[in-house]
Parts: sequence; C-alpha cells; structure tokens
Amino acid sequence: MADFDRKENPGLDYQAIVDAVLADAEVYRGHGDVATYIPALAQVNPNKLGIALALRDGSVFCAGDANEPFSAQSICKVFSLSLALQRVGPALWNHVGREPSGSPFNSIVQLESEKGKPRNPLINAGAIVVCDQLMGRRGADTTLEELLDFLRTRSGEKDINVDEQVAMSESQAGHLNRSLAHFVAAFGNLQNPVEEVLSVYFRQCSIAMSCRQLALAAQYLACDGSDCRTGESVLLPTRARRVNALMLTCGHYDNSGDFAFRIGLPGKSGVGGGILTVIPGVGTACVWSPGLNAAGTSLAGAIALEKLVERTGWSVFA
Repeated sequence: MADFDRKENPGLDYQAIVDAVLADAEVYRGHGDVATYIPALAQVNPNKLGIALALRDGSVFCAGDANEPFSAQSICKVFSLSLALQRVGPALWNHVGREPSGSPFNSIVQLESEKGKPRNPLINAGAIVVCDQLMGRRGADTTLEELLDFLRTRSGEKDINVDEQVAMSESQAGHLNRSLAHFVAAFGNLQNPVEEVLSVYFRQCSIAMSCRQLALAAQYLACDGSDCRTGESVLLPTRARRVNALMLTCGHYDNSGDFAFRIGLPGKSGVGGGILTVIPGVGTACVWSPGLNAAGTSLAGAIALEKLVERTGWSVFA
C-alpha cells in the first residue's frame, strides 16, 4: 500500500473538509432506492446522510448523521474476514477465492459453475463460507459474540449490538442466501450445518453501527494491521494488506471497478447505505446514505467519498 505520510498536513482543517464534503453531497440526499428485499431496511429514512473521518492519531471528525447507528450489512464482512484470517490463516483460501466476481453479490449461477467455491469473501456466498470457517467447531452464538467483542474493542464503543428486528427480517427474506449456502454445502465446502452458519451470517449483517464507530473499528487496516494509537498488533501486516486489496478489487461487487476508478481507496459497501473506506497510513472514512445505486452502493455516499478524495488527494494510485 502507498505511504500517505507525505500527504498528512497537521494544519489542515479536517472538520471544515468533512463539512464541505457533506455540503457537496447534499444535492444527492434522498436519491437512489433503499433496499426493499429486506423488509426492515425498506422502512429506513432515505434522507439520512452522514460522514466520519478517523485519523490515526485518534482524532475523529463528523458531519451530518455520523453518530446515528444503521444496519452495517456487508461492511461487517471485512471484520469477519479479518478474524477468520487470524483464526485459520492461509487455509481460508482453500474454501474461497480472491477474484472480483463481475456479477451481482448474490449470483447463484456463478457459484454453481465454479463448483461451490465462491469467487471472493465479500460476495454473499463467500461471506457465508468465511462465517463457517470462523465458526470452526464452535457454536453460532460464540462466533457472533467474538465478532461483536472485536468490533467493541476496536472502536472503543461498548454499545454495538445486533438489531434483532433486522436479523429476523434477514432470516425471513433469506431464501436466496439459503440457496447459496446449500449450493456450497452440496459441494462439501461447509463444515457446519447450513442453518447454524446462516445464524451467524444473518446476525452479522444485522449489526448496527454508526459511521463514527465503523471508522474507528477499521483503523487497524490503515496502520498495517496494528492499532494506530497503541501499536498493538491486531492482524498480521501481510493479512491486513490482503484485506485492503480485496476491498479495493471486490468491495462493491460489480461496481468495484467504477469505485476504484472514481475514489481510488479500499472500500466496502453495504445495502444499509454505508460505505467504509481505508486511507492507508492516514486513517479511515465512513459515509452513510440509504439510497442505493443500481449496484447496491450508496449513491450519495459514493459522491461524498469522491469529493473527499478530490479535496485531500488521497488515493492508493497517487
């Protein structure tokens, strides 16, 4: 990853920057479509818009609805992937690939043609496999609690929990995800019963966090796998770089190339309207706006991040 130290400017007014970015994206507030295939998400106010920027020195700059919890959805795949790599190491790649999918996040055709090995860990089938690997021979509740503890520790916030209403809605509307899981299991790529794995997966996607909490929780990815403030090792540097690489190439499904072209940072979107980005060596940024584009990425959120990199020059391609 590029070293961004040369682009940090202690005299820069970061609060003014995030305020300006919010103003830049304001015209897109409420645009796009909220996710309706999960009934609980269909009720979310589409006019929400927030941004949080967390720098490696511990300072956080927020604007708009940055402190309001929302359904993190697929953003949590980044954290379960980190834990799975920490737990099982390179053996994870025997069960899931590392290539962009070029298909929708819930494509079953691709999974069938590739004999039950998902293309990458950030599409739904891949994240289900990651949950299975993270479980090992432990129970679903133990695995989920490990993920919640990780998020609470990394963010320094104790009030991070599963939104049980969203989790129930996920499960009730989860027919396609069940199909994906059964396809994977049919090819011998799950070691635990489908419903136990999905219990972790559905609840993982239903964790509620704010932009501020997500930005803080992901800071280890900006600092080569270490806690930016204390230096504590969270993830091996090589594995942190691999998570960032997958976020850059696969973090937005069939919209990943356009996101890399426009924003140039590792990122992960969720259908709850959040987008988490990593600025290596500098910090992290998270935006939230529930209206989605056709690929399931926050419309106003992507605009806000595009404006952020325009104002700062941050990009892994610099």
